[in-house]
Amino acid sequence: MKISNVSSNYNFKEIKLSFGKSIRIYLKDGTVTGIKFGEVVNQTIQSVSCPRMRIAELGTYTESQRPGVYFLFGEDEETGEAKVYIGEAENVYTRLQQHVGNKEFWNDVIFFVSKDENLTKSHVKYLESRLIEIAFRIKRYKIENYNQATQSLLPAADRDAMEEFLTYVKLLIGVHGHKILEEVIAPQKKSTEITVPITEATQNFIETSEPLQLFMSISNLKASAIQTDEGIVVLKDSEATQNPTDSLGIGYRALRDKLIESGKIKSIGEKCGFLENVLFNSPSAASSAVLGYNSNGRFIWKDKNGKSLKEIEEQKIK
Repeated sequence: MKISNVSSNYNFKEIKLSFGKSIRIYLKDGTVTGIKFGEVVNQTIQSVSCPRMRIAELGTYTESQRPGVYFLFGEDEETGEAKVYIGEAENVYTRLQQHVGNKEFWNDVIFFVSKDENLTKSHVKYLESRLIEIAFRIKRYKIENYNQATQSLLPAADRDAMEEFLTYVKLLIGVHGHKILEEVIAPQKKSTEITVPITEATQNFIETSEPLQLFMSISNLKASAIQTDEGIVVLKDSEATQNPTDSLGIGYRALRDKLIESGKIKSIGEKCGFLENVLFNSPSAASSAVLGYNSNGRFIWKDKNGKSLKEIEEQKIK
């Protein structure tokens, strides 16, 4: 789509616009801790979230009697980190009753079914396999599943329909409070391209919609990062000190030790290196983990022009 009848004095640029989604959440008890139903407006997907102690109540809802995929959420008994089990069933309620007796770690379940009842056993087995694959790749949660589920062979049309269903599973499970399927660095979204004249407002839109790349070069250490809606992602191959100082705060030290224990940061020669992208909740947590002492990341992280994150944020507000 192109905008016409605009003065020829303008320069033009193609920009991409992403459209929003409307989600409905129904709180059965009027509380956020009880049973919750979710749906994407104008789509057939239905989500249900339920505490473990109230599984018996699900038997009164037809949604729980359908084929679907489900997530059991809890904590790992050894490390305390978030853990999940992903499964599928022709009758979700029957399977959850079994898990009450044979799996101890979980406290909540979220399951997904279709309102039009068109999901089959082959469909949900395909969804289960893809969900496990995505969760293992993203590595936000410890996965209780030990093996990759066998992926059903579906006709091309059914496979594409299930891939679309997956996008709504990802959306709804995030709204329910779990980012298990969210990439640490979001990929480019499918969007509509339009051609518009370059004005000050257009240029501001382009600048604020592009990922902010950040860099650090201090004490012979070099690191790069990307700012996201969740915090700062320090990128793979960034460097970190091997010898943190005594001034490093207890919380940051524990975070750094956890990253080393999990193999995300590893000793490489006289330094440590990031073996994968790592999300930090704040710029200071990221810079302190890299440098080995408490630091204000809003001054230390800078863009390619040498402007600090603090300066960038203040400029945006102005």
